[in-house]
Amino acid sequence: MPSDVTEDALPGGMPGAAGEAGTPPDEEIPLPEELLEAANVALGPEVVICECFARGGLQHEPDIVPTDEKVAMLTRIAECGFRRIETTAFADRGRWPQFADAEAVLAAMPPREGVQFRALCPDPPAVRRALAALERGRGPEEIGLVVAASDGHSQRSFGCTRAARWEQVGEMARLAGDGFVLVGAITVAFDCPIDGPIAPERVLEEAERFVALGIDRITIADTTGSATPPRVRDLVGWLHGAMPTATLIAHFRDGRGAGIANCVAAYEAGIRHFDTALGGTGDDPAQIAHGGGPSGNTSTEDLAMLFHAMGVATGLDLERLRATGRAAEALLGRRLHSRAVRLGDDEGG
Repeated sequence: MPSDVTEDALPGGMPGAAGEAGTPPDEEIPLPEELLEAANVALGPEVVICECFARGGLQHEPDIVPTDEKVAMLTRIAECGFRRIETTAFADRGRWPQFADAEAVLAAMPPREGVQFRALCPDPPAVRRALAALERGRGPEEIGLVVAASDGHSQRSFGCTRAARWEQVGEMARLAGDGFVLVGAITVAFDCPIDGPIAPERVLEEAERFVALGIDRITIADTTGSATPPRVRDLVGWLHGAMPTATLIAHFRDGRGAGIANCVAAYEAGIRHFDTALGGTGDDPAQIAHGGGPSGNTSTEDLAMLFHAMGVATGLDLERLRATGRAAEALLGRRLHSRAVRLGDDEGG
């Protein structure tokens, strides 16, 4: 139950015995769980989960998913009640053939009231493509701009230093203008596989640079999956104190099995926006086949179900979400990493 909702504030007050004042003797008394759900509906979603299956979940898939199947999945995802959905990337078609159909995917997804469709834009040409799509009548409502918190990862990901990358991001923000909601993402915010642990001061520096560009939605990404709940609470609490007007977004990988725990720690530290992917997708299936193990995103189904059990409203239809998770498994032709999807299976006991 949200901390500012007391039992006395629940619809109708707390149920009393039949015949007590205010409770007709023959009226069915709602169960406490029903009261909690009614309170959550009245308050609206307390957390916003952005579903990233269609972009972050598919980016390492070796087989190209046909455009019509992506659109069908995105439609199912939207019908679960998501308010933010990552749809595609305007990435180099040669390097990222999975997203060569970015314009076609967006064109097939009509706008939905209260829903923002996001596209990743890794460079200035990508922003120009997003603008062109907007001019043709169907661009994304939101675009993501990414930097790395370490020099080593900046060189590996973008082929340039952090300073040069920030020049690119500044150009991208100027190109975008007021055509989109801009989201800045800071990768390797906890540890870099090349440069090692990242100082919190570095993350704050990168976040403040985004704010200076007018970007106050900032994603904190645990790219290596090495964060722990105490580190998450410390970093998020510190950033909130330094930047009280910024909207922070948690994006945690689950390679070491800590994704859910880190999301809860982020929630406890004040974050209300989360990036996740159906089935914990986002890893490289070839690595798994060779014993590398899963390194995907935090599972949407599992986090949504945990929040529900905690009394935290997500605004999502959990049964529809579980069915969508099973559809993702059918689409990719393998069992994914969601535990919530398995609930009720005979093999689960």
